[in-house]
Amino acid sequence: MHPLQSPLWGEFRKKTGVEVINANGLLLTLHKIPHTKYTIGYLPKNSFPTKQMLDELKKVITGKNCIFIQIEPNIETSEKLISEIKKLGLIPSARPLFTQYSFILDLTKTEEELLKDMHPKTRYNIRLAEKKAVKISEDNSDKAFNEYLKLTKETTERQKFYAHNQNYHKLMWETLKPTTKDQRLKTDILSAHLLKAEYNGEILVAWILFVLGDTLYYPYGASSSKHREVMASNLMMWEAIKFGKKLGLKKFDMWGALDKIPDTKDPWYGFHKFKEGYGAKHVEFIGSCDFIINKNLYEIYKVLNKIRWFILRFK
Repeated sequence: MHPLQSPLWGEFRKKTGVEVINANGLLLTLHKIPHTKYTIGYLPKNSFPTKQMLDELKKVITGKNCIFIQIEPNIETSEKLISEIKKLGLIPSARPLFTQYSFILDLTKTEEELLKDMHPKTRYNIRLAEKKAVKISEDNSDKAFNEYLKLTKETTERQKFYAHNQNYHKLMWETLKPTTKDQRLKTDILSAHLLKAEYNGEILVAWILFVLGDTLYYPYGASSSKHREVMASNLMMWEAIKFGKKLGLKKFDMWGALDKIPDTKDPWYGFHKFKEGYGAKHVEFIGSCDFIINKNLYEIYKVLNKIRWFILRFK
């Protein structure tokens, strides 16, 4: 099960004011379109869609004024599966919410094997951070989380990208953080863990990692513009990998990447290149597709949403 399909994630999303529906074991969220009575459904990281699944989804959103449901299966792509998607009448989403690609690292390898598979520059940066006495530790305290929020604000302003607001992060942390040592070590229930990188007593990098099942996830990260030369983020990733191994996890999903041949001008290229340096497998998922409930309103929505994003980019 992916974190975005876990019961605890559903509890968190309810706290944000989103309607959460259990559709025969699938976590579906409904999002209101501002100033209208209409909604959009979102079904992320689910199993492969079937006619039975679509029938169930249509049933549970009856009376909800839902225009369409955006579906993003947690399934690696193939020509056969794409053909099956088309047969179901699903169409590619105009604007995916979740990246179609990710890097997934095999945590069953030894530390020596993992280091060997890294890019030489990545290994060098890890060693440099260690020599500079950058210290990585797990800190699930409120104080550390508040530092994470400050760094997140700084990072989004510096990188000029949209991110969830502070209330979203606070509710997520309140719901998912482990409150006991026993919870921290459990892997069958979704939990969030905060790792921080300190240099001369100052927090330079803060990440929130998810643990669920046999997999470690890296959904949120923030960093300071200070002391970039000590390569704190490189050591953070290496310590995150070792953190996952200590918990006995098998995979590390780095939560997003660009295409296999990335555009060097893409604003996310730096993140892609950073993750690539750790020798993980580049994975392509089926991608995002729309299950249309109301065709006429769907076409209108696409036009208006395109205008909305144009205005946001202009701002």
